[in-house]
Amino acid sequence: QVEFVESGGGLVQPGGSLRLSCTTSGFTFSTHTWTWYRRAPGKDREWVAWIAASDESTSYRDSVQGRFTITRDNAKNTLYLQMDNLKPEDTAVYYCQGAGLKTYSGRGIQVTVSS
Repeated sequence: QVEFVESGGGLVQPGGSLRLSCTTSGFTFSTHTWTWYRRAPGKDREWVAWIAASDESTSYRDSVQGRFTITRDNAKNTLYLQMDNLKPEDTAVYYCQGAGLKTYSGRGIQVTVSS
């Protein structure tokens, strides 16, 4: 049975930090390339960052480059997104998604950046 446990979201002031976690079970985490997506109110879903299965190389969308860091811990079946210097435009529901032979997605976690 595939399960996701996502945590770390919430309300933070501009300039603050949050660390999202996405822990999975029921499939082989380590063989999947993982992506964090987000969907802001009234906007389309957009990718935020991904990390490869093979060499753990990473890529970020321009708007988060230098502020967000994606990492993975294959021993813990967990994906992370460290988000620093958060801005109001980062407000969204964030989703983790693993792509391999099949694609698996979490339900999402709310991040709100507001003073």
